[in-house]
Amino acid sequence: MKKKRYNENEDRVLLTYVKLMRATDSFTSRTHKHIAEFNLSLSQFQVLEVLHHRGPLCQKTIAEKVLKTSGNLTTVVENLSKRDLVVREQDEFDKRFYSIHLTTKGEMLIAKVFSQHLKILVSEMSVLSKQEQEQLATLCKKLGMGTK
Repeated sequence: MKKKRYNENEDRVLLTYVKLMRATDSFTSRTHKHIAEFNLSLSQFQVLEVLHHRGPLCQKTIAEKVLKTSGNLTTVVENLSKRDLVVREQDEFDKRFYSIHLTTKGEMLIAKVFSQHLKILVSEMSVLSKQEQEQLATLCKKLGMGTK
């Protein structure tokens, strides 16, 4: 079978994309493995983490922060609620509006999980110098924003 040839720019872009995706998958796998030990999915961890750092939020805002659809998030919040990790509270002024709050049990769990998570992140990122970490952050933001 003949190998498909692309121009120099296309070859570079494809190679960069493959390396980015493989690095992302590998890094994510290594840094999120411990989350399953707490019987949490990645989405559940993300919701708890956002609430831990930002305080109570409406479901739409949480969905935007964790890059999930509101529909997907409904299931995640319901499952966290069943475990008594979060509660939905109705706004006293606008009965159509609900905010999601961590329970004491939820706060204790995410504090423990996130402490371990941060240690893993620091360890994994230590392969990069401070300057490389800053450069990577800048490049990721630029790529994520889609701006030149």
